[in-house]
Amino acid sequence: MEAQSTSKTAVVSSLKAVKRNSGKTYGQIAAETGLTNVYVAQLFKRQAQLSPDSAPKLRSALPQLPEELLQEMMQPPCRSYDPNLIQEPTVYRLNEAVMHFGESIKEIINEEFGDGIMSAIDFYCSVDKVKGVDGKDRVVLTFDGKYLPYTEQKTEHMVSRLRLQEK
Repeated sequence: MEAQSTSKTAVVSSLKAVKRNSGKTYGQIAAETGLTNVYVAQLFKRQAQLSPDSAPKLRSALPQLPEELLQEMMQPPCRSYDPNLIQEPTVYRLNEAVMHFGESIKEIINEEFGDGIMSAIDFYCSVDKVKGVDGKDRVVLTFDGKYLPYTEQKTEHMVSRLRLQEK
């Protein structure tokens, strides 16, 4: 796992260098590719997989992106994170906000949809900058996840049990 982590670190470092040298922001690359700004950042952190349909758009947005890095971005990523990341102030405050509001968000999801959760796989996320009523900059985070209801677990629906009974 450590070799994979070292390899991922090297790839991420190379990808971030290409982005930095381009002079473009995640938002600019997102606008040119039709992806969200957070998804573009995920691609550059190797936390998401670049689709074959989006690869030409990314190539157009970043012509200096080496082919081997483009191909690497099209491979399934090892979605991981550094456990020390929680100590970074922005990440810490985001975690704090979710922990503070999470129970209320859960209650509203259950009230509006029923017993279920918001998917983190069929999920869209963006970060936007707006001016508040006081004229100061504000951060707007949008979490847009598919609703997934919990299901009653009946033995008759378990494929493995049905196959075992057939034997």
